[in-house]
Amino acid sequence: MKISIAKEIEVCERRVALVPDTVSRLVKQGFEVFLESGAGERSFFSDADYEAAGAKIVNDSAKLWGEADILLKVSPPQIREDGISEIDSLKENAVLISFLNPLGNPEIAQKLAERKITAFAMEMIPRTTRAQSMDALSSQASIAGYKAVLIAGAALPKYFPMLTTAAGTIAPAKVFVMGAGVAGLQAIATARRLGSVVEAFDIRPAVKEEVQSLGAKFVEVKLKEETTAAGGYAKEISEASKQRTQELVTEHVKNADVVITTAQVPGRKAPLLVTKEMVSQMKPGAVIVDLAAEQGGNCECTEPGKDIIKDGVTIIGPINLPSSMPVHASQLYAKNLTSLMKLFTKENTLQLNFEDDIINAACITHGGEILSSRIKDALAALV
Repeated sequence: MKISIAKEIEVCERRVALVPDTVSRLVKQGFEVFLESGAGERSFFSDADYEAAGAKIVNDSAKLWGEADILLKVSPPQIREDGISEIDSLKENAVLISFLNPLGNPEIAQKLAERKITAFAMEMIPRTTRAQSMDALSSQASIAGYKAVLIAGAALPKYFPMLTTAAGTIAPAKVFVMGAGVAGLQAIATARRLGSVVEAFDIRPAVKEEVQSLGAKFVEVKLKEETTAAGGYAKEISEASKQRTQELVTEHVKNADVVITTAQVPGRKAPLLVTKEMVSQMKPGAVIVDLAAEQGGNCECTEPGKDIIKDGVTIIGPINLPSSMPVHASQLYAKNLTSLMKLFTKENTLQLNFEDDIINAACITHGGEILSSRIKDALAALV
């Protein structure tokens, strides 16, 4: 079975689907591994590193895609410079594993089904104990949460820790993290390591103990409706609950030196957490890092991919933060991919068992059909 590693053509994508260490393991298991020349360069893995691990280097992109039994990517398939769709480059019945954003862009599932591609979307891996080693959203979100704090620290015109000096005592920075999922928890831990005082907010009361275990104060809002969706994600709440939540967090945002927002709902616009009015009440020099920038932003002032200043507050809307740490991001993602492949490849053959909850959730197209009812609903909503 031929496993091919594609070179990413997305402008801001520096990650690679497999690293030499995971390639070596797959080769020892009897797989043939092919790498598009230069695929690992932006992650600081050379073609020579992959050749030493047992991979074969391919210079012809069309050949690599067309002959792959399993094609591995990071970003969703794109249109190449020659105008050819990467999806159209795959042979029928090939397997594609990648981030695909099928809920936000359901048309991609339709195209994959038309090409009779068996596609696994890494966003659709269920949040279960058994699937933890395959959970690419979590592995990459952890990197984003860590990097968000470093970005905030570089932009903040103050120290993070408390310092006692001959010239006097410096008070620690106050950091407010909104959303205590994987990214939020990593942001809390990183901000605490840097010596700041941390508060965190989440509409899910179940995360309170995790927040407190990291040394942060949990800001709790009691809502009458259910706030946790399937898989442990935060659920979209009613307008009345959103209003109540904003009223609660306004004072905490106002007093913070740094606000890091991480709230996202799969397939939907990010919930608004920080309004323009709240920004206007913040201290001059304060910093907001909005990790939901690509989904419209948790802050009303966020501009994706830009750093702006509004009322003396710096608002940063980073895009694809995991890609800014491509070495470790690629290592973690490669582990996620190989763990998933282990589930449905036996003796170097494809064996899909749709009774398995992970395969059933992550495999979005097979045999010319879209398998996910959520994606079908998203497609129907576009009509």
